[in-house]
Amino acid sequence: MPYICLYRTCPTMLNFIRPNIRAARAYAVADLPAGWLKLDAMEVPYAFPPELQSELAAQLARADINRYPNPAASALPAALRRAFPVPDTAALALGNGSDELIQFITLLFARTDAKMLVLEPSFVMYRRNAELFGMDCIGVPLKPDFTLDLPAVLNALAEHNPALIFLAYPNNPTGVPFARADVEAVIAAASGAVVVDEAYGAFSRDSFLPQAGQPENLIVLRTLSKIGFAGLRLGYAAGAPAVMNELAKILPPYNMNCLSLTAAEFALNNMDFINKNIELLKQERTRLSNALRGIAGATVFASEANFITVRLPDAEAAYQKLLDNKILVKKLHGSHALLNNCLRLTIGTPEQNDAVLSVLLQAA
Repeated sequence: MPYICLYRTCPTMLNFIRPNIRAARAYAVADLPAGWLKLDAMEVPYAFPPELQSELAAQLARADINRYPNPAASALPAALRRAFPVPDTAALALGNGSDELIQFITLLFARTDAKMLVLEPSFVMYRRNAELFGMDCIGVPLKPDFTLDLPAVLNALAEHNPALIFLAYPNNPTGVPFARADVEAVIAAASGAVVVDEAYGAFSRDSFLPQAGQPENLIVLRTLSKIGFAGLRLGYAAGAPAVMNELAKILPPYNMNCLSLTAAEFALNNMDFINKNIELLKQERTRLSNALRGIAGATVFASEANFITVRLPDAEAAYQKLLDNKILVKKLHGSHALLNNCLRLTIGTPEQNDAVLSVLLQAA
């Protein structure tokens, strides 16, 4: 009987894997040694104080981890409606992070020959999911100041009739908010669904959440990740019931775990703590923006997110200097032509922001 090696990958097996997946690269997540400042992923730097940690631990200990969770029947949808201006007419869908919802919303509209329209530069996972599900992705460049080029978008809508449009509001990785009237014009002109991704909406002066599902092609996407709970992996979409009911058909039945559901409800019942941190970070965003403008040759783009995008005379050198000082930020330089010499700085604590400023001022 011939010997069959079960522990060696057969080269021909990989031929059965889709070529576009084999050609892609996995999303890289930074893993830093202890003692580094991690300011690359828009995480909130504040954790629950000890008394709230104890209360949360007690609630988690009582969670029914021996049972499958039912996200729709959990207390979380009601908690979201209490905490945020979700209209009564909108239905909610919960996701294991907004990343999962982006993926399944894309799948929902990925018919043969369907197209997706995205702005560029924007969140990379829009295009990545279009490619994953075989959609033709139409990219419309932003203006050099990172604002929305409305005539170009409207022309692309008329030419390509996309089934799905993603607009990050405010945009990532730039932080720049688009004019509300421009976004409204896109929604009105689109035949397909328009997903207004408000991952950073808590830090912005404006939101489409109160209008979710009105008109029917408007879906508003939000997440708890950017308000202090990235580790919970919990996002939600609000939209017209007819559309959300179709999305529910393809979401995994147990996509949320009961510990995340319990912790998220607990977090939303402590909105005073969350809102206090948001206000602190907005104040630091203003302070850091003003200080960065003191660097010769720097361009600081107006941000309504919990990060700042800045163009420096030599972003590569500045990025390396930050690394030399055990500070990790996001180097945007090289990812898109409009992001030439740009870095993205997550807003941290005052002490962390001072450390970033000190290095950048020395590097200038």
